[in-house]
Amino acid sequence: MVIVLSSAFAPFAAGAVLLGVGTAMVYPTLLAAIGDVAHPSWRASSVGVYRLWRDLGYAIGALLAGLTADALGLPAAMWLVAALTFASGVVVAVRMRETLRRSESESTSSANGA
Repeated sequence: MVIVLSSAFAPFAAGAVLLGVGTAMVYPTLLAAIGDVAHPSWRASSVGVYRLWRDLGYAIGALLAGLTADALGLPAAMWLVAALTFASGVVVAVRMRETLRRSESESTSSANGA
């Protein structure tokens, strides 16, 4: 959203940095989450399926953004990408669960702020 709303170079560059940092934080985390829930006998296949869908999303997203930019303009395409990115984050926040089982003492100490 910062990139779309920018009219000068400095805010545009700041938005690009935020986009890069966010991307760098998301990919290893999602791969680790898949590794946590996949049984070792099919872990490699599950990571491959995840990467297939992720890369397919790049292709479909590029086509969708291009079609939107042609029809409605570049800002509309960038807003669409921002909205889809936000929506995917909401889906992950709602659907994914923590897989680490904590002992009772860890749960109590973390709840008390220790």
